[in-house]
Order: sequence, then structure tokens, then C-alpha cells
Amino acid sequence: MTIIVTTFLWALGFAGCSGSTDMVEGESGLAVEVVAGGFDDPVYLTSPPGDPRLFVVEQSGRIRIIENGTLLSTPFLDIRDIVRSGGERGLLGMAFHPAYSSNGQFYVGYSAQPDGDTQVERYGVSSDPNVALPDRDRVIFTLDQPFGNHNGGQITFGPDGMLYIGLGDGGSGGDPQGHGQNINTLLGALLRIDVDGGNPYSIPPDNPFVGIAGRDEIWAYGLRNPWRFSFDRQAGHLYIADVGQNAWEEVNAVTAGSAGLNYGWNVMEGLHCFGSSSCDTGGIVLPVVEYGHSDGCSVSGGFAYRGEVLTAIRGDYFYSDHCSGFLRSFRFTGTSVTDEREWDVGGLGRVLSFGQDTNGELYILSSNGNVYRLVEPVEP
Repeated sequence: MTIIVTTFLWALGFAGCSGSTDMVEGESGLAVEVVAGGFDDPVYLTSPPGDPRLFVVEQSGRIRIIENGTLLSTPFLDIRDIVRSGGERGLLGMAFHPAYSSNGQFYVGYSAQPDGDTQVERYGVSSDPNVALPDRDRVIFTLDQPFGNHNGGQITFGPDGMLYIGLGDGGSGGDPQGHGQNINTLLGALLRIDVDGGNPYSIPPDNPFVGIAGRDEIWAYGLRNPWRFSFDRQAGHLYIADVGQNAWEEVNAVTAGSAGLNYGWNVMEGLHCFGSSSCDTGGIVLPVVEYGHSDGCSVSGGFAYRGEVLTAIRGDYFYSDHCSGFLRSFRFTGTSVTDEREWDVGGLGRVLSFGQDTNGELYILSSNGNVYRLVEPVEP
């Protein structure tokens, strides 16, 4: 087998770029509108395949629905009693099974009581499409967390139907336990599992470390805190926004199917050697975009826009920062980055995350409790 070898919130050691000098600032061709407000730290938004409803994940342990522009009063799911929330812990991710319309299955990733360990579970919808069954159907994955930060938290079904799980390096600062460069641990890695092929899951046979040294679940490694990652639903590119340490934030982008990649932590932070004036960069995939802490503190990754409303930006990847709340984008060609821009859309507050609906429209989630949608500006 040929192996190609070429994060989050709040302020516990985060750190990413535009390494380019060609960033166009103050672009005014976009605006945002408030879709709904009053959320308690909304950290993710998604929709079931083919379903116009918006499901908003609150860090405290609830999932709430926006239907036809109205926030429903009854939560879709409320698991606050089993979630340890606070700091970088909480209910951090949600993913609908690709066959949700027929099987009613969805998955959540959270920090479990009492110790904050990572848990991924399967739930089901009730006879009421706006209310989930209250009890878990199956525990898919559990992992001890040695520290309280760098939990990662994203779970996503890829274009291949596999479930991807983003995990940070285990926390503290500087990766003291050496997880990032250790392929025999699941921390500091992006995992890929088949939830339909086993109990609780099976290993896809084309995962890069199957049959050789390394944990079979690993798809990529060398990550510090991949708070948000996403797949371009058209091109298949994988974007990973990895939260840095004290100086640099980064966004990684690779073409579909790139497996076994080493993203460099803790040898590197962004494009720079970490804790040293020199380092061996052999076999490390460098980020396509970085920015320093004069611009922010913790990268919040988004999506490549694939909606129908804003045709001029279709294919552009959007991201933000938890501290500075800018809105930036770039276009990844598969080999390089073009069209780096910073958009003037007004104040967004402290951006926690992004979301994408079934039509590919883009949403921005803020600690001010608002969910914003990216729209065309209104002519004065």
C-alpha cells in the first residue's frame, strides 16, 4: 500500500494566517442576516440530507431546530445531564447519517460526565420529526482525555459515507505527552470509521495504516486541535482548521482521498518550527493559509460555499477567528490558494463555528447567541 505522506474556543493555548501578501481587505460584496438568536453558545449547525430545517448544537448539551425561520421551543435533543460543559468541553458535534430520511439515525460527539472524556453516540428520531428519542441507541466510540482542552469535537460523514472524527492532542500546552506525532495513539488525529459495517464500528480497509504500524482508525495525524474540519461537497477537498499554540493559526486543504498525511504538530506551528529555530519538515504537509496572533487567537474553520444564492463565491472556503471575528475566504485549486479576501460584513462577535444547510448555504455562529446567514448586501 502506498501511503501519501507529504482547532477551539476560549483561550486555553490556542493559536494560525494569511501567509499571503495578496489578501484583499474590506470586500463589501457580502452581508449577513440574523436567522435566529438566543442560543447558548451555538457551536455547530447542520441539516439532514434534503431537509430544510436547521439543527443548532449548543455547547451545554442541547440541539435546537430552526424551522421556517422560527426557533422551536422544544429541543430536538437535550442531554445536558450527561454532558460536561465549560471551557473547551461540551456537546461539540453532530452528524446525520446519510440515510437519515429512512433510518432516522444521527450521531453526537461530546465531553462525557464526570471526567470530560470524548464520547460519540448514536441516537434516533421519534415519531415526531422535531423530537429525538431521549436515550442513546449505541455508544460508538469512547476515548480518555488527559487534560480539559484540545478536545477537537467535529464529527462528519464524508463523501464516502464514512464517519470522520477530529481529535486534539490531549491538551495542556505544547503536546507534553507527544500525541501529535505518534501514530499509535488516536489523539492528535483525524479518524475514519465505518459505522454501518460493524458493532460499534469497523475499519475501512483502505485506511492508510491498516496492516502496518499505526492505529487502523487514523486517516491523518499531526494535529493540535482540529476544532472544525469539512469536506467540499462538490470537489471533495478536505479542509482542516487547526488551532495553534501561542503564535500561529492554520488552515489545511488537501484533495479528496489524500490519506496518511502528517500535518506537522508539534514539530511545527503553522509554517514555523515550534519551539526551535530549525526543524525537520520532511514528510509534513504544510498549511495553505496561516495568520499570526496579531490578527486573532483561535481559528474557526468553515466550509466551501456551494449554495445557489451567492454564485460569485461558489467554491470559496470561509473561515473566521474566535477572538477577532473577521470573515475571510480563499479558493483552493487543488494545488494552490487564490482569491484571498477579507469581507466587511459588520460585527459578528466571537465566532464559534460555521454551519451549512442542505442547499449549501453558509451560516456563522457567534457567542453572542446569534446564528447568521451569508447573503447578498441590500442596496441602499
